[in-house]
Amino acid sequence: MRPRRITNKKTGRLRGNATSLLLIFITTAFLALFVLLPLAAVFAEAFRKGSEAYFASFNDRYALAAIRLTLLTAAIAVPMNVVFGVMAAWCIAKFEFPGKNILITLIDLPFAISPVIAGLIFVLAFGRQTALGGWLIEQDIKIIFAVPGIVLATIFVTFPFVARELIPLMQEQGTLEEEAAVSLGAGGWSVFWKVTLPNIKWALLYSVILCNARAMGEFGAVSVVSGHIRGVTNTIPLHVETLYAEYSYVSAFSVASLLAFLGLVTLVAKTILEWKTKRKDKR
Repeated sequence: MRPRRITNKKTGRLRGNATSLLLIFITTAFLALFVLLPLAAVFAEAFRKGSEAYFASFNDRYALAAIRLTLLTAAIAVPMNVVFGVMAAWCIAKFEFPGKNILITLIDLPFAISPVIAGLIFVLAFGRQTALGGWLIEQDIKIIFAVPGIVLATIFVTFPFVARELIPLMQEQGTLEEEAAVSLGAGGWSVFWKVTLPNIKWALLYSVILCNARAMGEFGAVSVVSGHIRGVTNTIPLHVETLYAEYSYVSAFSVASLLAFLGLVTLVAKTILEWKTKRKDKR
């Protein structure tokens, strides 16, 4: 006998029953155990010795250097990914060309491989043992174990976020509005700025927020190419690992709480953008 579905006549949605309540309970318990509890533990450990010890953790020159490097890396990687992501999404969604499927596959590549492997790719490409890496070192240009390598690795692991968010939206929107603008005499840039960009602005902001969060929190690829030079190539995640390995638990969790706080800010911004997008769709 099939379970009877009870729906609300006004909304057409299923009414709550024992099964739905059980699913809600399981979901809430799962989130509490694997998300809320660890997050609360981070902040609890960070403030275990009081607020003075907490804020003192950020007065350390190594912590400040890690914060500056993380912000610098995100400030470079995110805009470059925005430019690439918008261009790639526009080409894929609006045009047909040979190799289109290959381009889509390459965009998904960072999602398919481990970030550690991504870091090794750059070590193999720009390391001292390679012809290119040796030539760069002769020119006094350092990529691996320096800031440029960290930026390159971060760009690699984060570049799918913008493109993958925009491609489905642009494909759904089609090309009618752009074709109408071109038929009225608008040039390529005018079509982009006055037609395409306004239609994707909320999705673009949403993807930028996700890309920025990943850029600041990236560990695997950055760990491989950084060399863990304290005060020089340590980002916030690497600095947290160093502090934890030195048994400086309060300092480690204090700096980690900064990343957790940035994550919460990202979540709030994401929720606001989703709400604005839904309001726009209802109009």
